[in-house]
Amino acid sequence: MSRQVHFNFGKKLNRRTVLRSTAGVGMAIPWLSAMQKAFAGSEEQKPPKRFVAMTLGLGLHAENLNPEKAGFDYKPSRYLEKLQDIRDKYTVVSGTSHPEVSGGHRAEASLLSATPMGKGAQARTTISIDQLLAKHMGHHTRFPSLVLSSSGNNSPSYTENGSMIPAESSPARLFMQLFVNDSPEEQAKQLHRARQGKSIMDLVAEDAKSLSRELGAGDRDRLASYFNSVRELEKRMVEAEQWAHLPKPKVDTKKPIDISNPNDFIGRQRLMNDMIRLALSTDSTRFVSYHLGGSGGVVPIQGVDEGYHSLSHHGRDEEKLEQLALIETAIIHAWADFVRGLDGIQEEEGSLLENTSILLTSNLGNASSHDNRNMPVLFAGGGFKHGQHLAFDQKRNYPLPNLYLSVLQQSGLEVDQFATSTGTMRGLDVG
Repeated sequence: MSRQVHFNFGKKLNRRTVLRSTAGVGMAIPWLSAMQKAFAGSEEQKPPKRFVAMTLGLGLHAENLNPEKAGFDYKPSRYLEKLQDIRDKYTVVSGTSHPEVSGGHRAEASLLSATPMGKGAQARTTISIDQLLAKHMGHHTRFPSLVLSSSGNNSPSYTENGSMIPAESSPARLFMQLFVNDSPEEQAKQLHRARQGKSIMDLVAEDAKSLSRELGAGDRDRLASYFNSVRELEKRMVEAEQWAHLPKPKVDTKKPIDISNPNDFIGRQRLMNDMIRLALSTDSTRFVSYHLGGSGGVVPIQGVDEGYHSLSHHGRDEEKLEQLALIETAIIHAWADFVRGLDGIQEEEGSLLENTSILLTSNLGNASSHDNRNMPVLFAGGGFKHGQHLAFDQKRNYPLPNLYLSVLQQSGLEVDQFATSTGTMRGLDVG
């Protein structure tokens, strides 16, 4: 069922509006949804590009997911049989992985960064694809990105310095953040925090500048990188202050009720998918990561009576594999319904799906043996030509970071490499 979305900004914003600091420095505000009608001839009128990464903690059984035949005329696998109506909306990719990434479950941290985790004191990764997009393009929306999970706060979203961004697991809290306007008192607190933060950054930057005069060339280079980080943080603080003044979009959807059963994996997935669709359709954000970690308990699906995590370690036991297939089929169908939902929302140029790249993957190609090779990959939307099975070598895997580079370039970032990419993904063309 389609939902109407209403904006109530009161008046159109002037694109020449400038935010000024107490020192007199001016900074133009980013393009906002409230400016849309006033600037119909601007370049920003093109539908924005979006990216959603959905990551699974317990993989997908390859024999039930990947078709036997490559190309466009493949016969759908067990998991894909009921996705025929959207066959030309997504691509199945097999035989890919992140080069040099290993560690079983630990490789969750590398899912979206495609870089190996270090060990001990060096146990950190680098920036994830969603956060790279948010860094360069996230200022156009109230939330530069959303980092979500089905349970807990772990996520595969990382900043440049390797810090994990904690995930939000409550659809109800997310709804409040997206669509319920803060009280005047809370708005004042937000503005105070933003202004206080900018003041602190000003002090830090001045101290660092004084320090640089006493350092050698190598340290000055490192300090220059630090300056860039400071300026980036200042920029985000200015944007946070600007958004605090603007009302949130109104939707004719009630606040959801969180699912209390921690084992209702599919119910939680579908509920969070609804929130992601609302966030994208209201242009509250354009970049989302959603981590579906593995529930240890029994998923409430008829025919399943053993814990999901235990079933993923099936050891090729036929009964366990059959129960696991019931769970994973439901996961794929929920993902497909999300794809269908975006395809049903029309923009000025195409559907929301055509302008949103949607990735479903996992760090485990074989959860039973904790193998990080041959990662499961379904990839939809984004303006790419779909409807095929891209089958790469199962023994000498093709770099999955190549797909990430394709997404980055299609999103408008002028980059020629991401992590261990060797180019854009072979066989994946723009439609």
